[in-house]
Amino acid sequence: MAVVSAMPQLKARYLEKVRPELAEEFGYDSSMRIPRVEKVIISMGVGEAIQNKKLLDAAVAELSAIAGQKAVKTKAKRSIANFKVREGMEIGTKVTLRGTRMYEFLERLVNVALPRVKDFRGVNPNAFDGHGNYSLGVTEQIIFPEIDYDRIERITGMNIAIVTTAETDAEAKSLLAKLGMPFRA
Repeated sequence: MAVVSAMPQLKARYLEKVRPELAEEFGYDSSMRIPRVEKVIISMGVGEAIQNKKLLDAAVAELSAIAGQKAVKTKAKRSIANFKVREGMEIGTKVTLRGTRMYEFLERLVNVALPRVKDFRGVNPNAFDGHGNYSLGVTEQIIFPEIDYDRIERITGMNIAIVTTAETDAEAKSLLAKLGMPFRA
């Protein structure tokens, strides 16, 4: 028996409403030029993992629960004596989301997690990199409902990078705003 998965609401909204609006707003002659979200990368740096390996394992488990996909451990690229880090030590974790999981994560981020941030007034509208990609820092992983407050060992932050096919920051900002990203006024 084949499993039929429903299309995420955010992807359906993108296809039905956002794509035509972007095509009209920027006057694209080809449908392939219309910006879309390509992937979402979520990463956590766990510097204390040098002394306590259990913290890194807990971070991997938490990030896997948030993303709905297994997170991988990342290694230090070079040695830094001041931080007692050697090349090849495991000091972080990351996960790359594409397709259905990416849209489901973005929907949960915008509609559930961001409104749970203390004193939330919107995300920074100037966090674009000049090539249409957006970076967002979250200070607490407990804003996601998948995290059990009683089981966390410590509160850690995470970086969320949203990679789009937009050529300019204006196109990317318009795309994310139409998808529901709450930019600060």
